[in-house]
Amino acid sequence: MPNRPLAAPGIRVSLTELIEMRHRVREVQLFSSPGQRSPLIGLHHSKLRGRGVDFDQVRVYQAGDDVRSIDWRVTARTQEPHTKLFHEERERPIYILVEQSRRLFFGSGLMFKSVLAAQAASLIGWAALGHNDRIGGLVFGDNEYYEIKPRRSKQSLLQLLNRMVRVNHSLHTESQPDRESLGLALRRAREVLRPGSLAIVICDERALTDAAEQQLSLLARHCDLLLLPLSDPLDHALPAAGLLRFTQRGAQLELDTLDANLRQSYRAQGEARIARWEFLAQKLRVLLMPLSTQSEMIEQLREYLNPERPRKPR
Repeated sequence: MPNRPLAAPGIRVSLTELIEMRHRVREVQLFSSPGQRSPLIGLHHSKLRGRGVDFDQVRVYQAGDDVRSIDWRVTARTQEPHTKLFHEERERPIYILVEQSRRLFFGSGLMFKSVLAAQAASLIGWAALGHNDRIGGLVFGDNEYYEIKPRRSKQSLLQLLNRMVRVNHSLHTESQPDRESLGLALRRAREVLRPGSLAIVICDERALTDAAEQQLSLLARHCDLLLLPLSDPLDHALPAAGLLRFTQRGAQLELDTLDANLRQSYRAQGEARIARWEFLAQKLRVLLMPLSTQSEMIEQLREYLNPERPRKPR
């Protein structure tokens, strides 16, 4: 029987760690509750679902809402369109696309990006399950894809977490990366997701190719999207550490990190990737929450979900 890599904190994830993440859901308000509202509430209501039976609450009207549900009294009082929500509209499939590939098997901060991806997917999954939603997803890596169909059951989420752990433990630096893995995963998602689903994309910041961007644009026509691109401080800036040598599959590369032009060019590439994600999110009118290995994941989510709290510079 082949030896399996041990779950080292910050480098590999364990199923126990991801299951224990359910206890941290209360630390950040991902979805709205009767007493608290979350900025994600706008993502938690179907654009195409019919009206339910039991009235729930009123919120600001959003593009795509059924005009028949407009609350005209609240609209007249506030001078801003508001729509009624119903309990049936609170239940929807939540589909988590989470990357576990070689390009994520790296980190100079608190953890590897692959660990950050698994933790974020787990936290969102437990939050969705606690909100009585159907949860499923797609774990994709280097030339491999594993789908879990959305169901309203703990077993479905545990299947997703277990698959993440298995793929995470198979990661190594010598695997052949698939540059278009995100685009292929999104295309698979489009084939199985029904209109009105919420798709949460957790992937490497560098995964946004032209093909992936096209698939995101197509998916956004019928589903709501939440984008969580992951990065590491070394993705955005090189340290002035002198001559660095890199070796991979027999190939060698030398970088003189004291070269100011090289560092500036490297930083510009990182800034261009950030700008591309931001432009895409604005174009598709979807929520973007980049995460970094530099700081604790739940703390970063708190900053995004608390608009009154100033964001730390990335």
